[in-house]
Amino acid sequence: MKMAAKPARTPAAALGRILYAENDAKVLAEQAKLFERAGYTVECAEGRAAAQLALSKGVYDAIVLGHTLTKDDRHHLPYMAKKSSAHTAVLVLHASGKHPAVDIAIDSREGDKAVLEALESVVQQKALAAVS
Repeated sequence: MKMAAKPARTPAAALGRILYAENDAKVLAEQAKLFERAGYTVECAEGRAAAQLALSKGVYDAIVLGHTLTKDDRHHLPYMAKKSSAHTAVLVLHASGKHPAVDIAIDSREGDKAVLEALESVVQQKALAAVS
């Protein structure tokens, strides 16, 4: 179980704080850089146990569940995210079907632009819900 905080590298970090979980360390590192360049503060969690630990200790605008997580992890972790905070948005990459605790599920094969658009959408939805 590995968990490492990734500091924001740009002043645009105000876009939101996200927890990004994958099972593959290489994919995790590469995709986290994309989120950071887009202006998010990113905390990475490698595997389900690390993601659950991070959710129990931190507050996030969104959790992004990557495609290298198992189907079971992508099913279980949204419930854990909502349990930690009902206002945490959940984005699942490479998902099929509907899940009651998932805000947006996309096919990550559509590319980085689609992933960033989906993330921006869930973070904005969360911000609007918090204001209401």
